[in-house]
Amino acid sequence: MSFLTGRRIVVTGGAGFLGAPVCAELAKFAPASIVVPRSAEFDLRERDDIRRLLRTARPDVIVHLAAVVGGIEANRQNPGRYFYDNAIMGIQMMEEARQAGVEKFVTTGTICSYPKFTPVPFREDAIWDGYPEETNAPYGLAKKMLLVQAQAYREQYGFNAVSLLPVNLYGPRDNFDLETSHVIPALIRKMIQARDARAEQVEVWGTGTASREFIYVKDAARAIALATDRFDKSDPVNIGSGQEIPIADLALLIAELTGFTGEICFNSNRPDGQPRRCLEISRAEQEFGFRATTSLRDGLTATIAWYEQQTKKTITPAA
Repeated sequence: MSFLTGRRIVVTGGAGFLGAPVCAELAKFAPASIVVPRSAEFDLRERDDIRRLLRTARPDVIVHLAAVVGGIEANRQNPGRYFYDNAIMGIQMMEEARQAGVEKFVTTGTICSYPKFTPVPFREDAIWDGYPEETNAPYGLAKKMLLVQAQAYREQYGFNAVSLLPVNLYGPRDNFDLETSHVIPALIRKMIQARDARAEQVEVWGTGTASREFIYVKDAARAIALATDRFDKSDPVNIGSGQEIPIADLALLIAELTGFTGEICFNSNRPDGQPRRCLEISRAEQEFGFRATTSLRDGLTATIAWYEQQTKKTITPAA
C-alpha cells in the first residue's frame, strides 16, 4: 500500500494543462478523494478562500500547481502580477496547510529560478549561485521563495513540504495563444498557419542559438505523482528529460513534423531569454524512481496532432 492510498488530496490548478494529468496519475494510487478547487469558487490569493477550501476538503495532502505563467513577452509585460500572484498563492496556501495539520505539501517551482548563467547541466545545489534571467526573474523568484518556505517550515515545524523544479513543459492542451504561450506551442501554431496559408516564411523570436530542455506533460505528471507518494526530503528535485536542443534545431524539427517547407527567419531584435537550459536529473531517479520516457519527436508529434484536431473542431462548415 502506498502513502497516498486512502488519503484525501487537494490539487490546486488541477483542471489545468499540467494539473489534469497529475490528477490522473494520482488516481492510480487509490486515494480516498482528489479535490480540484476552481478559481470561480476559491480565489487562492485570498486567505479566507484558502481556509474555506481546507475546511471543506479536509486534505491530508496538497499538491500546489496553481500558477500564473506565460512566455518571455508575457513575463516582460506582467512582472508585478507574476511575482505577486505566484508568491501570495503559495505562501498563504502553505501556511494555512501547516496550521490545518496537512500531512504533506508538494510545491512545483520552475527552472526560471536558476541563475541566468548556471553551468550546464543545472544541478539543484546551483540554484542559489546567482540572479535569474531578467525577463523571468519576478516569476522565478516568487517560486523560489516557496522553496525557502518549505525548507524553513520543515526545520522549525517539522512540516513535510517538498519542492520540485520542472523544466519547460509541452503537450496536448498547452496554451497556444501567441501573446502568452511558450516556444513550442507558439512555433506549432505559427508553422501550421503558415503551411495552410502557403506562406513563404515564419518568424522565430531570438537568434535561435539559445537552447532549451523540454519534458512532455504526461511524463512531468508522473514525476509529480511519484514524488507526492515517495519523496519526503527538503532538497529540491529537478524534473526533466535531460535532453537539450537549440531553438534553431527545434524550429526545424517542428517545421518537418507540421509539413511547413518555407523559410525560418530569426528576429534577433527579440530576446533569447536564458542562454541555455538543461537539467541534471539523476536525483529524481534516485529518490523516487522517475525517468522521462517520451522522446521530443514523439511528444511533438502527439502535440501537433492534438492541436490540428482542435483546429478542425473550430472550423464552421460551409452552408
